[in-house]
Amino acid sequence: MTMKNAVVLLSGGMDSATVLALARAEGFDCHCLSFRYGQRHHAELVAAAELAQSLGAADHRVVDLNLGLFGGSALTDQAIQVPDAPSNGIPVTYVPARNTVFLSIALAWAEVLDARDIFIGVNAVDYSGYPDCRPEFIQAFETMANLATKAGVGGDHCHIRTPLIDLSKAEIIRQGVGAGVDFARTVSCYSADDQGRACGLCDACRLRARGFADAGLPDTTRYRL
Repeated sequence: MTMKNAVVLLSGGMDSATVLALARAEGFDCHCLSFRYGQRHHAELVAAAELAQSLGAADHRVVDLNLGLFGGSALTDQAIQVPDAPSNGIPVTYVPARNTVFLSIALAWAEVLDARDIFIGVNAVDYSGYPDCRPEFIQAFETMANLATKAGVGGDHCHIRTPLIDLSKAEIIRQGVGAGVDFARTVSCYSADDQGRACGLCDACRLRARGFADAGLPDTTRYRL
């Protein structure tokens, strides 16, 4: 049986790993896409490569795209400190237009692969307040994608798949465990060290730890503290 191609955005974190496992469970031939975009560390890219292999991806490619040239985010600008306390509004860890850029490149690869499904692990429940994780953004991007591509204007529409968008972090963890994800392999921390060990203090670490606690499962995160 011929499997359908899909492009999966794979950061190396727990959400994208879960999305990859769910896409594979649906029977997709998954072509994973990661980005070296000027982020503070590359431990997540090491994790992404390991996850792509362990979860049965058909292909995994890393695109060099230096958003650090612009800065404007604690994740791409060394002059902006990663906060160790929750903030109100959109936090400084938001990377301007990141998901718009990532999805645009994923769309280009999907058209080459004749893939009509792009998976992304955005979440609108337990998240940090990023505007490009909202359902409204995803719907608008999908509309644009089908106006901007040869396949789309020919009636062969692209679908932006967001299986985690309405789930809590605990629900994501339960689904990931059920789909065979080894979360010890994933890296979520904004300030992970070269070995991928987490700080335990940043917003990503707090959301992750609370998710394991709410799910009633042991936290398999590797911490450096």
